[in-house]
This record gives sequence, structure tokens and C-alpha cells, in this order.
Amino acid sequence: MTFSICVRERYLDEHGDEQTRFGVAVTTRLAGVGTLCPFASENGAVATQSVVNVELGRKGIAYLDDGLAVEDALEALLNADEERSQRQLHGVDADGEFAFSGEDCKPWYGDIVGENYTVAGNLLTGESVIEATAQTYEDSAPSLDPADDVDRPLAERLIDALAAGHSEGGDKREELPVHSAALLVRSTEDPAMDPYYNDLRVDATEAPIVDLQATFEQAERSFEMALERYEEVYEDDSTTGE
Repeated sequence: MTFSICVRERYLDEHGDEQTRFGVAVTTRLAGVGTLCPFASENGAVATQSVVNVELGRKGIAYLDDGLAVEDALEALLNADEERSQRQLHGVDADGEFAFSGEDCKPWYGDIVGENYTVAGNLLTGESVIEATAQTYEDSAPSLDPADDVDRPLAERLIDALAAGHSEGGDKREELPVHSAALLVRSTEDPAMDPYYNDLRVDATEAPIVDLQATFEQAERSFEMALERYEEVYEDDSTTGE
């Protein structure tokens, strides 16, 4: 019912220290996908889908936060899951990638493991959906050198990746008009203000990517206005700015 992408990127912060950001983005032809599928922390990103088991996402991130490698964490959860054959589960941590698609997922289904990212989908119009998602992300990603960062926020580039998959047909259930989409970005960096556009959801719409992009643009504008007005206050940590 879904396709999604999880990514890892290394970059240098304003002090020249190496940091890592993780992102996950997902869309489907049902409402409220952001409550079910995407999970992220400063230690990784995970997506659970097909016949969704939310605990795979919650526990997956908890295991990464405890220091388990993504492959070990997600395999352990799948091995304890009696409905493993109906699950899709994928993600990244600081050092690795993992993707699983059970043999009882609904076609078309499949996954891609790339350098620093994973993509998976089920009930899609075809393999080109996840291929386009992966390629669009690859084209926008920074190099492996943390000093060679990109100008556009990861959140925006994740939306572009979803848009590419959506344009290839996306979820094949055309009889279902309601869509949703969501993204999460987390980082090892601890800025005074976390950008408002790093946690976005469109819960029920007929134009998920267009609406998620519009939401991103408004959130980015709001963040820039808040920085301009409250930056000194945030640096003093004397208010939440809400």
C-alpha cells in the first residue's frame, strides 16, 4: 500500500564538526500514513509497511538507539514476528542499510538497497516506482565527503524522491482517492532551533506530493521568519519560541 525511502547523510556543521542526519519519507493511498510507517532518531531511520506492524518501527528505532546495528535490530524483530511474510521493513543506521520484503506482500512489491539509502514499496504499478524514487534521491545526495554538502534541505529532497515515484504511477489502487504522505528528518547535531520542516505530515488529501511540498514551503518560510525574529532568544535558550 506504500512506498518509502530511508537515507543517511554525513555533513559538517557550522563549527566544522562531522554530523549525521537521517531521513524517512513515505506515501500511500490511505489516510494518516505518518502515524504508522516512518520512524527516525539521531541514530537511524526505519519504515514499516505492507501489512503494517507499528511495533517494528518503534522497537527498530529503540534498538538502534541502544546501539544495535540496523541489520541485527530489524532481523531480530522479523524473526520474532509470526506475520513476517506479509511485512516490508527497511532502514539505515550510522554504518549500514537493511531491507526486507516478505514473499506474501501484494504485487508489485520490492526493495532497493543503495549506498546510504533504502527504498521499498508494495501494491505499486511497477518496479519503476522505487527505481525512480532511488535515482532521484541519488541525483540530489551529497558526496561521501562530509565537506561536500548540498544546499537544499534533506526534507525537500525526500519530497522530490516521492514525487518521482508518484509520477511513475505509485500506489496502483486508483479506486482509492484519499492519499497521505509524511517525512521525518533527525540529526546528531543539536541546533538551537530544529527546522520546522523536518517533521511534516499530510494526513488526508487527493494530491499528497503537491500538498506535502506546499506544507514544506510554508514550514520553511515560518522557520526563516522565526530565526530572523527569535534567533538571539533561542541561542539564550530562554524560551521555546512557541
